[in-house]
Amino acid sequence: MAFILEICAASVASCIAAAEGGANRIELCDNLLEGGTTPSYGTIAIAREKVDIDLYPIIRPRGGDFLYSDLEFEVMVKDIERCKQLGCNGVVTGILTANGRIDKQRCKILTALAAPMGVTFHRAFDMTDNPFEALEDIIATGFERILTSGARNTALEGTSLLKDLLIRANDRIAIMAGSGVRSTNIAQLIKATGITEYHTTAKAYEESKMEYRNPNVSMGGIPGVPEYGISVTQQQEVALIREIGEKTLLS
Repeated sequence: MAFILEICAASVASCIAAAEGGANRIELCDNLLEGGTTPSYGTIAIAREKVDIDLYPIIRPRGGDFLYSDLEFEVMVKDIERCKQLGCNGVVTGILTANGRIDKQRCKILTALAAPMGVTFHRAFDMTDNPFEALEDIIATGFERILTSGARNTALEGTSLLKDLLIRANDRIAIMAGSGVRSTNIAQLIKATGITEYHTTAKAYEESKMEYRNPNVSMGGIPGVPEYGISVTQQQEVALIREIGEKTLLS
């Protein structure tokens, strides 16, 4: 069994740190505070130039729920076409119906359009009403893996379901655990679930180089979020997660 590490990167700098730290794959996003949205054309293009490891941009036109209008679906189609033109290895996406099921019709369209690129179903999976039914629907619609926290806020909280999903999948689709994955808990997650594929930002907030800071204006407006902090993937944390993960699998 091989340990596979995917880094959720929100910038080209984070992509480079992920690759240099030994990641296998990058999920390229914008707006991490909204759970990740589709990055710009320029970000994808430059990231593709700078890193050689697998690059999977997220195809998510906005934050919020995963029930998309016809116009939003058109945007998703166009973004997948662009990712293919830019030489990406795959994309990350997912669509639900209003009753919390997998939108099989639209998902089939997207996976077919993405081919021969790979396609990951993202954590919209964790918002479904029946994870085992969703597992079967995602397999049937042509995805290669599911990113999930086990329908909890963190993978550590969702270990029971993660373990069950891996058993139910039975090698028909990869199960990738994500949310709250760190070097401090990767060994525990592997031992508790048997999963060998993991997803994390491995990020830290780096202080802005701005000297003048207006104390009267908050651009983001979200309490607790550093106004003058920049979220960047940490190469050392990526390398440490890989080192501990590989050692755990060998022990």
